[in-house]
Amino acid sequence: MTEAVLPTEVLGRAAVRAAVLQTLPLFEMMRMRAATTARRHPRLGFASEQRDSTMRWVNQFTHTHRRLGPDDREVVSPNNDTVYSNTWLDLSAGPVLVETPDMGDRYWTLGLLDAWTNPFAYVGRRTTGNRAQRTLVHGPGWRGTVPAGMDNVIAAPGEDVWIIGRILVDDTPADLEQVRALQAQIVARRLDGGDAAMRVDTLLDGRAVAVPPAALYRRIVDAALARNPVPEGETLPWPVGEEALARELPHVLEELRHTEQPHALGGGWALAVAVRSHWGEDVQTRARVARNFIGALGIDEAMYPTAEVDAAGDPLHGSNRYELRFPPGGGPRVGAFWSLTLYRRSDCLFVANPIDRYSIGDRTPGLRLEADGSLVIGLQADDPGPEGNWLPTPAGELFYVVLRLYQPQHEHLAFLYAYPPLRRR
Repeated sequence: MTEAVLPTEVLGRAAVRAAVLQTLPLFEMMRMRAATTARRHPRLGFASEQRDSTMRWVNQFTHTHRRLGPDDREVVSPNNDTVYSNTWLDLSAGPVLVETPDMGDRYWTLGLLDAWTNPFAYVGRRTTGNRAQRTLVHGPGWRGTVPAGMDNVIAAPGEDVWIIGRILVDDTPADLEQVRALQAQIVARRLDGGDAAMRVDTLLDGRAVAVPPAALYRRIVDAALARNPVPEGETLPWPVGEEALARELPHVLEELRHTEQPHALGGGWALAVAVRSHWGEDVQTRARVARNFIGALGIDEAMYPTAEVDAAGDPLHGSNRYELRFPPGGGPRVGAFWSLTLYRRSDCLFVANPIDRYSIGDRTPGLRLEADGSLVIGLQADDPGPEGNWLPTPAGELFYVVLRLYQPQHEHLAFLYAYPPLRRR
């Protein structure tokens, strides 16, 4: 950056706070790049032989091959419906070609996020279909010719793009193996067909979640800004002096950790993330989501209504028994599938239970309807018997639930759907 550093006396504390709020998504995305990219390439080896090196491979997909459970602690509020495929694209050396196989009739999506956390594009069932596809992703400075045979062309607003892939899977050995074979066919190539993998220095430890040193924060933001322009319509007072950053960073991060700004849906339900493809002028919410829910998809692809309280407004607790009752024909309106997932409040993770069930939904085998056609889900710590649709709760602990809606329909997107509250039994 060539601009003169602006001291706190010139900017004022409010302006420094605003600069931190604006740039925090950049820092958090670069931290996630460091945390989620691979140290080792299957053919080219380690990005660095130094174990504490910050060198990583980009333009290389990594995959999880099973659904997450209570022993997985790396990600909070994890999804229990799909497996993940992940890559970071570096477009500075030219476009990257992403190849995906025919997915049959199963749900899948590749969500593309820019460095400012805008979920700006998708490839997958909802947007481009399930056929085998070749997707060209290029940066803002590329002026080349699109080769023949491209199914999709995506222009990224910057040179760094995070692709988070989700593929629906049944928890059976046969289906897990089939999905594993599909994941192996998701690859990133150069236009000449060669491996697109590149080594990059991420400059930081992606596992560190504490308040970063001001010098590191500024170094990361400077590097990210040079590759990812400020979104159109924003004016960024940057760079800011390290002394001013050191004073404001702890306050802003603490504020974002405790301040919730969900969209109330009624019945004790709220929507923490309501972005579609771009955050626009809502810099405050963009920063909060970057700190607490980074990687969230836009609501056209998936919505995650969350309930922490029951119908009376009391916190959900494992010492109580609850029911969630969808009236006849009144279940969630989705184009793909829905599930209700339960997490312990203290650590936002799954809780081990005797039937190894961490979510329940329209794909759950043996789901029973009431005589009138209602769907009732029982949430309690003790086994209600074979007649109930049981989602086990942690005995004696606070918990919350997330209603995951994949390809939500108009009633949800227009906030017209009546979400039933959880009631004490």
